[in-house]
Amino acid sequence: MARFDRYMLSQLMMLFGFFALVLVLIYWINRAVVLFDDLISNGQTALVFLEFTLLALPVLIRIVLPIAAFAASLYVTNRLTSDSELTVMRACGASPMRLARPVIAFGLIVTAMVMILTNILAPAAAHRLALRQGQIAETATASLLQEGRFVTPAEGVTLYIRDVTPEGELLGLLISDARSARETMTYTAGRAYLVRTEAGPQLVMLDGAAQRLSSGTGRLSVTAFEELAYDLGPLLPTASTHERRPRELATRDLLFPSAAILAETGRDKGQLVLEGHERFAEAALALVTAILGFSTLMTGGFSRFGIWRQIIAALLLIALVKGLESTVAGAVRADPARWALVYLPAATGLVIATAQLAWAGRRRRPRLALKGTAA
Repeated sequence: MARFDRYMLSQLMMLFGFFALVLVLIYWINRAVVLFDDLISNGQTALVFLEFTLLALPVLIRIVLPIAAFAASLYVTNRLTSDSELTVMRACGASPMRLARPVIAFGLIVTAMVMILTNILAPAAAHRLALRQGQIAETATASLLQEGRFVTPAEGVTLYIRDVTPEGELLGLLISDARSARETMTYTAGRAYLVRTEAGPQLVMLDGAAQRLSSGTGRLSVTAFEELAYDLGPLLPTASTHERRPRELATRDLLFPSAAILAETGRDKGQLVLEGHERFAEAALALVTAILGFSTLMTGGFSRFGIWRQIIAALLLIALVKGLESTVAGAVRADPARWALVYLPAATGLVIATAQLAWAGRRRRPRLALKGTAA
């Protein structure tokens, strides 16, 4: 690779890393706020929050990388054009096709990154995240013991806890149980503890009262107690075997699904095969975004006013490709047998980029003005 190619590739990779980092931070902050509220407020530790954040990163980075590649391609090409570096290279005889070589190498590198994310890291992270979410959902502290909130773990049952001490003591407990049509039970206690037994989790309430309201007679009876155990087993989700979703499967299992995988996911073969090809199509778009940004800016020459028109055109072309992707996705999901159409947006983008590079490198013949001489 020539020295200019290495120089341009280094600029692309440096700006790509910068844009990718900024976009990941923006997306991560928006997601982290919601995730932090859901986990920490439900009694989970900061380590659980960190684990969930790390498991969500592969999918997040996979979405960001093509955008960062497009932004880096636009920025570097615009800067090299403004500094007349590309103009000098073209004056030395380098065609736009030749100048696109480092951009193609850059696009292939980004494509390889997206391939690793979509086919290896993202499915493994999604599967691990689903397992951890299932484990947390099955813990009483996550689903029931939420301080300062009215929780409805089952129809007709409302639970409220004013505060939970670091030692696990529950303060200010209220349980309203209206599952029976004949009566409504309301339990109040100043203190309570969660105790796990062989029969299941029990809520041991201390120094409280049980109020029984009869639906038929309207009579209310109150019984004070020093200690009372309340069975939480029926209110907690039962442990079940996690069934993997298509996004959690390896690409090999999607393209060549077995009977067991079809039964586990509840999808037909065409839908799984389509999911597998969509992963490769998504990686191909990373190459398209890089080349399309460069080729569009190459259609304009040096100008003191910049190449803002070409930048706007590049943004419109990317929007066109993404719009085509959405349209094709809807049509293909309606008929998975048309899975080959998922590659149409990437192919369209490559054709447009190639045509723009060819048009930018066309040789204009000089116009000769033939002047007649007077006899």
